[in-house]
Amino acid sequence: MANVLLFHHALGLTAGMDAFAEVLREAGHTVTVPDLYDGRIFGNLNEGIEYAAELGMDTVEELGVRIAERFPPEMVYIGFSLGVMPAQRLAQTRPGARGAVLISACAPLGTFADSWPAAVPVQIHGMDADPYFVEEGDLDAAENLAAASPDADLILYAGAAHLFADISQPDYDMDAAFALTRMVLRLLDRADAAG
Repeated sequence: MANVLLFHHALGLTAGMDAFAEVLREAGHTVTVPDLYDGRIFGNLNEGIEYAAELGMDTVEELGVRIAERFPPEMVYIGFSLGVMPAQRLAQTRPGARGAVLISACAPLGTFADSWPAAVPVQIHGMDADPYFVEEGDLDAAENLAAASPDADLILYAGAAHLFADISQPDYDMDAAFALTRMVLRLLDRADAAG
């Protein structure tokens, strides 16, 4: 059983985030999904991004990091889009991390640390035509991370959806979400075996 901290995307803690967490729980893992927005849920990405900007992106990231301090360090950190920032920071800088999954976003090496920690597996998932992922530099960052670390896997799916793995969203892609979930469960099993 792996211990997972899952950070939601810019829309907030949607039903799809809860559903994804529940799939991981049904596989035997312990999953905590903190609400970084204090109950607010937005109907589109622009509204959610505007709200995160009002709060301050650094503030949202710091909140995720502070929440993680309540848990033992041997965690797998999963982030969807906006949630990648605290997930990636924790995986790169908090000793004891067992793994990370970065979905639809990736910060460049050097943002939190100059390299990815050895023996900490990381998966980066994204769609190859998602404008948020491709045009804002996340794909480049993911490719660089995958090239720099033997423990990093970049998995690209055909399509332009950003929140493709959130079943409550209109751009949900069942095939891509199923493939992503299968790979995440493999990483969690690996993290469990390493523990």
